[in-house]
Amino acid sequence: MGRRFGGLVAVNSVTLAVATGERRAILGPNGAGKTTLFNVIAGEYKPTTGHVLFLDEDVTRLPPRKRARRGLTRTYQTALLFPGLSILDNLYLALRGVSPRRMSMLRPRRDDRFLARGREIATQVGLETGLDRKVGELSHGEQRQLELGMALAGNPRLLMLDEPAAGLSPAERGTLVQLLLKLHPSITVLLIEHDMDVAFAIAQRVMVMHEGRVIAEGTPDEIRANQTVQDVYLGERGA
Repeated sequence: MGRRFGGLVAVNSVTLAVATGERRAILGPNGAGKTTLFNVIAGEYKPTTGHVLFLDEDVTRLPPRKRARRGLTRTYQTALLFPGLSILDNLYLALRGVSPRRMSMLRPRRDDRFLARGREIATQVGLETGLDRKVGELSHGEQRQLELGMALAGNPRLLMLDEPAAGLSPAERGTLVQLLLKLHPSITVLLIEHDMDVAFAIAQRVMVMHEGRVIAEGTPDEIRANQTVQDVYLGERGA
């Protein structure tokens, strides 16, 4: 597939096929086209050329919300949360957002199934303590954990993570890696990451982009040893 913005080719003839349950990382320097590719897959942008197939269905013309209801969920470089609401409120809204009658104005009962599921997800992402805490009071790492939880609220078949470790401390990165490694094996994970240690700890296969093209693909060990990849990254550091 490809995506052009006027005279700029941001994604140039990229073919990406990810197996069910696979953990795939996309690496590359700034401006490589990684996030544009994500946005095309998620439906934020339409491809200039090519198609997007999800579970054997052509979803090229579907808007993001309809892709999400089919199980294609994502996070963003900047967390999209409701800072004035609690952890549980955020998870509740994420769960309602992918359900029928999602715009109901009825106050949930204590035994509401969405609240119950929200508590389960909070535990899954390590936020079971203090569910009434306002999101604006959480640390950056906790907000990233919550964003992962909100993506999981969509019961994803494909979970797309855009730089989930950005801005995290070493300890927070370790927590994130452990959470991702514990995801159910049926969930396919596609992530963009600048931190190679995080990417290689999670991914089974790695794709490297540069100037809109795929320049390498393979296992983490193969990518570590790839001279073209080394040249690209060394060139970026020396710029």
